[in-house]
Amino acid sequence: MLTASIVIIIGLVLLVWSADRFVEGASGIAKNFQVSPLVIGLTIVSLCTSLPEMIVAGIAAMEGNNNLGIGNAIGSNIANIGLVLGVTALVAPLVIQSHILKREIPVLFLIMFLALALFWDGELSQVDGIILSLSLFGFVFWLYKIGMKERDAVLEAEFEDVIPENMDMKTSVMWLIIGLLVLVASSRMMVWGAVEIATLLGVSDLVIGLTIIAIGTSLPELVASIASVLKNEAELAVGNIIGSNMFNILAVLMMPALLSPGEFDAPILERDMPIMFAFTIALFLMAYGHKKVGRITRWEGAILFSSFLGYLYLLYLQS
Repeated sequence: MLTASIVIIIGLVLLVWSADRFVEGASGIAKNFQVSPLVIGLTIVSLCTSLPEMIVAGIAAMEGNNNLGIGNAIGSNIANIGLVLGVTALVAPLVIQSHILKREIPVLFLIMFLALALFWDGELSQVDGIILSLSLFGFVFWLYKIGMKERDAVLEAEFEDVIPENMDMKTSVMWLIIGLLVLVASSRMMVWGAVEIATLLGVSDLVIGLTIIAIGTSLPELVASIASVLKNEAELAVGNIIGSNMFNILAVLMMPALLSPGEFDAPILERDMPIMFAFTIALFLMAYGHKKVGRITRWEGAILFSSFLGYLYLLYLQS
C-alpha cells in the first residue's frame, strides 16, 4: 500500500509538470506558425488539458481495464465542476461574459447526450469508439472555425497570457517531446499504483478511476483555474473546464472504446452519468446568465464543492 501510494504521488507530480510542458510546447509550435491565440486556446490548450486523462485511459485500456478509463473520464468531469470550479469560485467569484462560452455549454450537453446514447446498451464497442473519434475531429474543426471567423476580445486577451511569448521552434519541439514522454511514464505509474490500491482495498477499478485517478488528473485544471482567477481571468478558468469536459467525453472515452471494447460496470450508467448531468446542469444555471452577465458566486462555489464531497461519500458508502 505504501509503495503504491508513493508511486501515485510521484506520478501525479510528474503528470502535472509534464502536462504543463506539453501545453507550452504545443502552443509554442502553433504560435511559431502564426496561429492566433484564440485558435490556440480553443483547440490546442483545451485538448492538451485532457491529455493526462487520455493517456491514463489508453494505458488502462491496453491492459484490458476499461472501467478505470471510463471512470477517469466521467469522474474528471464531475471533479472539474464540483472540485475545480467549486474551489475556484470560493477563491473569487467567477464572472462569465463571453458569448463563445455560452455557446459551448449547450454543445457540452449535446456531447453528453451522445455519450449517454452510446452507453445505453451497457457496453462500449469499437463502433462507439469510431463515432467518438469522428465527433472529436468534427468538434475540433468547429472550434477552429469559431477561432478563425469570430473575435472574442475577452478570451483572446486571456489566452495570450498562457501562451509562451518568446519560445522558438526548437525549444517548443523539445518541450513537446519531453512533456509527452514524461506524461506517458507518469500515467503508467498512476495506473499501476491505482490498480494495486484497488486490489489491496478490495474496491473496484471503477471507484479508483472515479476518485484517485479522476481527482489527480483534474489537478492541472485546478491549478490553472486558480491562477487564472487570481489574475482576474475568470473567462479562461470556466472556458478551460467546459473545453476539458467536452474533450474528456470525446477523446478520453474514445480510448477504452477503441482499445478495450466491451461491457462496463452498471453503476456508470445508473449512478455516475446522472450525477455528471446534474453537475453540468448546475454549471449551466449558474454560469449562463441568460440576458445578463453570468456569475458563479462564493455561495454557489460552496454548493458545488460540498456536493462533490457528498458524491465522494456516496462512493465510499457503496464501496
